[in-house]
Amino acid sequence: MPDRVLSLADAAVGAVLLGSGAVAWTGRRRSHVGLLMAMAGACWFLGSVFPGLVFLHRGPLVHLHLSYPIGRLHRRPAAVVVLVAYVAAVYEGFVRTPWLTVGLSALVVVAALDVFARTSGPARRAGRSALAAALVFAGVLALGSANVLLEWGADRAVVLVYDAAVCLVVIWLTVDLLYGRWSEATVSDLVTQLGRRTDTAGLQAQLARALGDPGLTLGYWVPWQHAYVDETGRRLEVDGRTTGRVTTAVENDGEPVAVLIHDPSVLDDPKLVDGATAALRLAVTNARMRAEVRARTAGVAASRRRIVEAADAQRRALEAELATGAQRHLAQAGLHLAALEAEAGDELRAVLPEVRAEVATALRELAQFAQGVRPQSLTAGGLGAALPLLAGRAGLPVAVAVGVGRLPPPVEAAAYFVCAEALTNVAKHAAATSATVEVVAEAGDVVVRVTDDGRGGADTQGSGLRGIADRVEALGGSITVGGGAAGGTLLMARIPAEGAGSDGDRERGAPYEDRDRGRLDADPRRLGAAARGGRLRGSGDR
Repeated sequence: MPDRVLSLADAAVGAVLLGSGAVAWTGRRRSHVGLLMAMAGACWFLGSVFPGLVFLHRGPLVHLHLSYPIGRLHRRPAAVVVLVAYVAAVYEGFVRTPWLTVGLSALVVVAALDVFARTSGPARRAGRSALAAALVFAGVLALGSANVLLEWGADRAVVLVYDAAVCLVVIWLTVDLLYGRWSEATVSDLVTQLGRRTDTAGLQAQLARALGDPGLTLGYWVPWQHAYVDETGRRLEVDGRTTGRVTTAVENDGEPVAVLIHDPSVLDDPKLVDGATAALRLAVTNARMRAEVRARTAGVAASRRRIVEAADAQRRALEAELATGAQRHLAQAGLHLAALEAEAGDELRAVLPEVRAEVATALRELAQFAQGVRPQSLTAGGLGAALPLLAGRAGLPVAVAVGVGRLPPPVEAAAYFVCAEALTNVAKHAAATSATVEVVAEAGDVVVRVTDDGRGGADTQGSGLRGIADRVEALGGSITVGGGAAGGTLLMARIPAEGAGSDGDRERGAPYEDRDRGRLDADPRRLGAAARGGRLRGSGDR
């Protein structure tokens, strides 16, 4: 008699699993829950025929509880637990290991709580049934293991409790799936996934899974073409009547956004369709907004770069005009005065030295002004010629190492004025006895390092450093200020060589020759990105 009861209970559980799977699949084809129930039923009967597979049904049941009501796993911990359940089900059929079942039940509880804690809104309300079912199943697993480990001797009772729990849980989930909040949970899950996206790649596949239509086609509205296009950019024919499919238009404030071409059966669940189209509208709108922000950011960066390049071109023109104009005329005036002094009378000869001194002073001040605009040495010889002269005027010993050759004019100017401002700060505020200037090429960037052995600290908000940082950041670079390895201050500027080239240079892809280290190529694939965000950090106030 007891054997007959257990046999009837065993057959009843298998029938309930297969029947519930068929009902769930018929009522909710877009959910994989019915397939998992049917798989568990098939494994249940296989275990009755082949004793080594007696626990095989546990894998699909754990999968069911951790993926309900969608039938798909989205949490990595849950996926790991399901994999462990399938492996343990096969292993324990041949090697009886009660402690393995205890561990599996604990993992199921932890994974179920994790899935439930990560859901919100309608998905959380639907997840209550899944959490309760998972806890019940984990409980009966632990009960069976406890019966073996503690030697209770209640095998028959434990088996009947296990069978009853499996039947009740599966029937409960089937009813909840058909009459509960499955549609809301699906939409909530879809919105969560789409909310993480920054573009529309793969959006069609996600919608197809959510709506249960593998043949679903998604089209995007292109205003300038007045047509819908698919993910590959091909024009779509949205009249689905000729193919037996229907179209669902997605609009935003009366303007077309996208269109879904799908099977007519999708419309059997209006809540799911409405939720999916709302999620699609949100995803496409967000993608467009992000694209516009990226375009505007790139436009602002390009505009800043053009401003710096235009200002640098004006500096070069002004420096050239001073050199060929006012400075030349003053120099010639000095020569004329010297010649006049040799021929002048005593009265005039007494006045001419003062005039010559004034002319010399004006020439010297004009030369200093020209140095501030853009040094002639930088224009003529690049950083290798200009930085040693700059170091000679610093007022303290400065070691200079230039490991680059000629660079685009904006890059040379930015690097030069970084060094000039840094050495000015060192001389005025650092109380240093020496400094070092190094300019090298690293990974397509021009890197400027200025170090000193002073007391450290720097006023990062001062007008000098802030102005230099703006210039560097406009070229796509960055400036950092911190402590040196041996004390003092380290100022480092990193400037993308490609990002600062002239428009003509960038169009031609012209390389900039580096006499000492090969060359810095203007190819953007080999250089640092010009649009990387700049930053200015300081270690204190000087």
